[in-house]
Amino acid sequence: MEQIKSSELILNADGSIFHLHLKPENISDTIILVGDQDRVAVISSLFDNIEFKVQNREFTTHTGTYKGKRITVTSTGIGTDNIDIVLTELDAISNINLNTRTIKKEHKTLNFVRIGTSGALQGDIPVDTPVISKMAIGFDGLLNFYAGRNEVCNLDMEKAFIKHTNWNDLLAKPYFVDCSDELFNKIGKGMRSGLTISAPGFYGPQGRVLRLAIADSEINSKITAFRFNEMKINNYEMESSAIFGLSKLLGHNAVTVCNIIANRIRGEYSSDYKIAIEKTIKTILDRLAE
Repeated sequence: MEQIKSSELILNADGSIFHLHLKPENISDTIILVGDQDRVAVISSLFDNIEFKVQNREFTTHTGTYKGKRITVTSTGIGTDNIDIVLTELDAISNINLNTRTIKKEHKTLNFVRIGTSGALQGDIPVDTPVISKMAIGFDGLLNFYAGRNEVCNLDMEKAFIKHTNWNDLLAKPYFVDCSDELFNKIGKGMRSGLTISAPGFYGPQGRVLRLAIADSEINSKITAFRFNEMKINNYEMESSAIFGLSKLLGHNAVTVCNIIANRIRGEYSSDYKIAIEKTIKTILDRLAE
């Protein structure tokens, strides 16, 4: 079996994976992903016990038990570039023997649940509402670097969206990836569902204008009006497309639940989004533990 070179699979002196500083025994098969590293402690404070903690750069990980279920929570930082690091390294410590640098014969499937915040693109979604992502749309271009991209994407929807928006050829080609049906059914009961865009930035890429004009001033109205098989785009955030796409390619399950903290159509912002997201966190933990 071919050995992976040390320049490609980088390990620390203690044998842990390069960025996350994790070893296989440090994580559960169920992993909650959050952007904000401070949210890791908010979630783990609800655990019955915490067995492991580590932090490096923006990557903080706590592993413990909630109602008898072992759960890991890891912060990713902002953006799909960070997701490329986090998903790849979590997969590596699960499916590569770090001592021999060879891929394991038996594949381990991980379950990723992103909990985050986002902005609504439909006027009828109130702030502080949890929205579960049935599909993620990547404006970031990350998945386009990987072989097999087309096999895990909805190409018909991609084509329809490009035509509907008159997509700018200078931008990365958008990609459309489904979430895990298993996790969607386990977590999403009673939640609003739909499509979620992952943007490669917070301002221009999400149609915000401060001092710089954007290339397409009508992009958000086009997005709001888009329909495909009665599905519509509910919200913007910045990580889910890479989580869904890499999970599909690597053989893992993934879903995202984001609380709406701003309604971009109505120009509203939550007065205290932390209360609402803590309620959503508790709901998701309870459903994972069932």
